Amino acid sequence: MTVWAVIGHDGQEARAMSLRGSTIVHEARGPDTNTAVSRLDPVPEARYRIGEGRSVDLPAALLPGPSQGLPGLSQTSPPDLLDGWVRLLLIGLVRQRPDWDGVAWIIGRDLSHWVQISAAEAVSCQSFLTPKLRGILGGGLPPCPRALSDSLSRPERLAAHLRTAQVSGDAAALSGYLLGAELAAARPYWLGQSVSLVAESACAAGHADALEAMGVQVVSFEPDSLLPSACAALAQSLGHADAGRGAH
Repeated sequence: MTVWAVIGHDGQEARAMSLRGSTIVHEARGPDTNTAVSRLDPVPEARYRIGEGRSVDLPAALLPGPSQGLPGLSQTSPPDLLDGWVRLLLIGLVRQRPDWDGVAWIIGRDLSHWVQISAAEAVSCQSFLTPKLRGILGGGLPPCPRALSDSLSRPERLAAHLRTAQVSGDAAALSGYLLGAELAAARPYWLGQSVSLVAESACAAGHADALEAMGVQVVSFEPDSLLPSACAALAQSLGHADAGRGAH
């Protein structure tokens, strides 16, 4: 059976996964994709690149047709872009939650994305620089619930709140104010919705709690836990022989 590889960049490092059919048999990482691929065993005969190709306009099906790569998703109004790795995670999410409609909240190193999902399509999105700003300003996790509440109710005071937290050296408050402002702006996405939070546990600390405190139903996923399901879905889309035995 042909060994093929899924190759991409998760926002922190290059990732490569060798597969037989729909089953991941080896994973490797590196500073760039060539290095990651060189560390794979067995060596893949075919390569499928995440993030390759022209982005697809929303609304769009998450799974592509047969192609040489998985491009990102773009939106005209407001202007936004979801990279190919985020799309891969969304594919894994809907594979694990079939028939689910709701909102995916994906938190990465620099960006967080709110994506409306319906019938395995990405309908609309809104992205935020919150994680990057938290890193630049020295915010800490978990975010302070009081600061989060203050910013959620008065987002227009964000700049002043951040200065207060900076002067007092309150890293948790910095994060709370930033997250509260994001939640205020993203209210149309989470209000009355079922939310799937996709984030590493350390990064997601306090995030699900903030939504649940407002009565939002939240199910959390580690990003890497979605990759086997995503690869199984791609295998089926690409016509690999054992796709019917895909990982779940």
